[in-house]
Amino acid sequence: MDVTRRQAAVGTALLAGGVGATARPAVTERPWGRLPDGQAVTLFTLTNRHGLSAEIADYGGIVVRLLTPDRAGRLDDIVLGFDSLDRYVADSPRFGAIMGRFANRIGHGRFTLDGHEHRLALNADGIHSIHGGITGWDKVVWRSRAFEDERGPALELGLLSPDGDQGFPGMVSVVAVYRLTHDNRLTLEARATTDAPTFINLTNHSYFNLSGGGRGAAALDHDLEIAASTYTVKDQTGLPTGAIAPVAATPLDFRTAKGVGRDIAAFPGGYDHNFILDPTVDGVLRKAARLRSSASGRSLEVWTDQPGLQFYSAHWLKVRGRDGADYGPASGLCLEPQHFPDSPNNPHFPSTVLRPGQRFVWRTDYRFAADD
Repeated sequence: MDVTRRQAAVGTALLAGGVGATARPAVTERPWGRLPDGQAVTLFTLTNRHGLSAEIADYGGIVVRLLTPDRAGRLDDIVLGFDSLDRYVADSPRFGAIMGRFANRIGHGRFTLDGHEHRLALNADGIHSIHGGITGWDKVVWRSRAFEDERGPALELGLLSPDGDQGFPGMVSVVAVYRLTHDNRLTLEARATTDAPTFINLTNHSYFNLSGGGRGAAALDHDLEIAASTYTVKDQTGLPTGAIAPVAATPLDFRTAKGVGRDIAAFPGGYDHNFILDPTVDGVLRKAARLRSSASGRSLEVWTDQPGLQFYSAHWLKVRGRDGADYGPASGLCLEPQHFPDSPNNPHFPSTVLRPGQRFVWRTDYRFAADD
């Protein structure tokens, strides 16, 4: 495993309540256990000069903890997760991980590319393929290299996905870089190439609770704004029908911020919808969503270069989480920038084809703030 150790003291900076009042290492790492096959897993901690910190594992690229201050300057973890690697291996609903080779659903586990049909495992209720298959990129150990530059501490993760991996054609090389910047952003940028035509779609699957994820309380009181005028209509299995519809005058209208719980009763299974982000210049980050907790004063803005945002309210969540917290429905909210579900079978959706000589690029900034 290519791991570069680097620890650096950073300058002192003050936030309300004394956060970041002392210099501290920017990057640390420690062993985090082994997988059943014996592979070692490492947990990295990135800390910026204001005291914000992110714990990220090289197993699945999982954001294990993410500590940000509330309006009083008190640090708390704002993502759901587990205390041990074993729980992530055995029980995780993909907490905090990188999804690939194809995030979200592919209908009936099959697609045709350049005249050749490919079949995938049906790991979504035995009907569709989801999040890259049975052993997606969230369930493997990535190569890791920690470093720091003027923008902040970072973790580079690399992976070589072989031809035929989970049924997908082509060998794909992907590099993903997490960075905790000194202006209080957690950025994730991924780039991938292939030696044969394939489909690719990535996202991060963190469950956010800005009141403090470790408490297990529902996040239905959070206010959410999504910069989307339309969405992809789905059937009862969660698969897009191919139709595109306006959000206006529907419970899916988040163009103006509203409480997550206000209209959720319209969907017995909660929110699990792909929003089509309003257009912007290609390659330029757009503000896709803003989530805010009035209880803590924390806010999170999601900026991305992707065309869609999957909003998942985790209505079916029921698991014992970190520090013994009971995570129930809507204990965490997923805001997943990505291409549209089942794009390989909907040619009128933005293309997810990656061919030799091309480069796939995915970038998202999670920008944190707190009310005065």
